[in-house]
Amino acid sequence: MVKNNPQSQAYEDFLQRYVSRQLENIFPRFDEFSQIDRQVIATAIKRTNYCVSRIKLFQGAQFDYLNSGHYATFLYFLAHALWMQSGNTRDATRVFLLNKALNGIDLFYEVKMPDVFVIGHTVGMVFAKADYSNGCVFHQGCTVGRKNDDRPTLEPGVILYPQSSVIGACLVRENTVLSPGVQLIDTDTPGNCIVFPGERGKVVFKSTSEYYADRYILRD
Repeated sequence: MVKNNPQSQAYEDFLQRYVSRQLENIFPRFDEFSQIDRQVIATAIKRTNYCVSRIKLFQGAQFDYLNSGHYATFLYFLAHALWMQSGNTRDATRVFLLNKALNGIDLFYEVKMPDVFVIGHTVGMVFAKADYSNGCVFHQGCTVGRKNDDRPTLEPGVILYPQSSVIGACLVRENTVLSPGVQLIDTDTPGNCIVFPGERGKVVFKSTSEYYADRYILRD
């Protein structure tokens, strides 16, 4: 068993084999068996390790491939790095599909996620090509979606609790908390607020002085 040290070459070697075998088993190429590029693996490990280090729940810990939230984050960073560093869209797509199959998360490699974000239980998450800022927190069943050509903008410290959605032309200002089940469609928020479901599909904003993301993330 490899020692879980994301800064070691042995860990890079292990993950290179681990991911490559998963891809071959679930999304085989048949024409050849090829391992994911080692440098791309190293880039994804570095980004995942930094992201994990800023999450309070894992403070002092490092990226653990057996933690599903860690691994889902790693697979996103890996697919994104494959696309950005090598233009390898074929393997980037396979890694994206692997993440979707294993973790139930739809996070395409062309989506630009920030350096620090929290995935709290991956199942049923959908991420459009929106604008994401550092320090956002996402829970199971949440959706960030586009409406025609309109896409949301999420400022720092936005939290989506389970089954909440942000869709279309939404400016979700800093320290906005979407309570479970809220649907925010073509609606801006004032920031420093909690959003609750209202009558007839409208939402209700309640101001807050607490910065909720501090419950989850260490700020610089």
